[in-house]
Amino acid sequence: MLSACLGNTSPPQSTTSTTAPAKTAPVPAAAGSRFQDCRQFFATGVPPVVHAQPKLRELCFDAFAILHNGSTRTPLFVAQRMNKALVADANEKRTNKFYADARLPRAERAELSDYKGSGYSRGHMAPAADMPTAQAMAQSFSLANMVPQSIKQNSGPWAHIEKDTRRYASRAKGDVFIITGPVYEPQPATVGGNQVAVPAYLYKLVYDAETNRAWAHWQANRDDERISKPISYSELVERTGIEFLPGIQPK
Repeated sequence: MLSACLGNTSPPQSTTSTTAPAKTAPVPAAAGSRFQDCRQFFATGVPPVVHAQPKLRELCFDAFAILHNGSTRTPLFVAQRMNKALVADANEKRTNKFYADARLPRAERAELSDYKGSGYSRGHMAPAADMPTAQAMAQSFSLANMVPQSIKQNSGPWAHIEKDTRRYASRAKGDVFIITGPVYEPQPATVGGNQVAVPAYLYKLVYDAETNRAWAHWQANRDDERISKPISYSELVERTGIEFLPGIQPK
C-alpha cells in the first residue's frame, strides 16, 4: 500500500502576527492528534486518526490546520472548513510570499532553496484562493502547507478541482470540511538539500456535514494527469490508511 505518512520573496519567518500558536510536541502514535487550538477545522472536532510514526507536529493557522511530517518535510494532511460566507470572503489579493515556517525544527522543514530549480511548483494543500482574510492569505504561503507538485498538474486539473470545491462550498447549506494531502511511494524522489519528498499522488477529501456525503479526488502528481471520477470515502481510507472522519459514517 502506498503511504500517506511516508499522506519569490519571503515574509518574516517567525511566529508573529502572521501565524497562530502551534503545537510543537510530537503527536501521540496511532491516535487522533489534538489540535486543541483549531478543532473547528474538523467535522466533529475530532482530527483524523493516523498510524504511528515520528516527527508529526500540529500547526494551527487562521483558516486551516496542518499535521506536518518532519520525515518528508511536507504536510501529512491539511484540514479546512468552508461554507458560503467563507467562500464569499475569499477574494484577497494573492501575495506569493513563500516562507519557511520557523515554528518547525530546522531539521524537519523545507526551505525556499529546496524548491529553487527543482522543476516542481510549491503546491498549496490549503489553496491561497480559499483564504478569507489578508492574514490567512499570508499564512497559506508557509512551506509547511506545500508539497513539490507537478507544474502542469498544479495549474491544470488540480486548480480545477480546487475551484470546483469552492463552488460546491458556496452552494452548500452548511459547513463543508476538506482534507488535502500527499501520498508517497515507499522510496520517494526528493528535491533540495533537505530532501523534501515528492508525492506520487495527491488527494482532496470533501465532506458535506449537512448531507453527510463525502467523496475524494485522487490525482497522480505528474504532468499528463487528467481529472477523473472521484473515489469513495472508504476507498480513500483504504489507500491511505488514515481514518479521516472518526465517528462518522458518510454516505
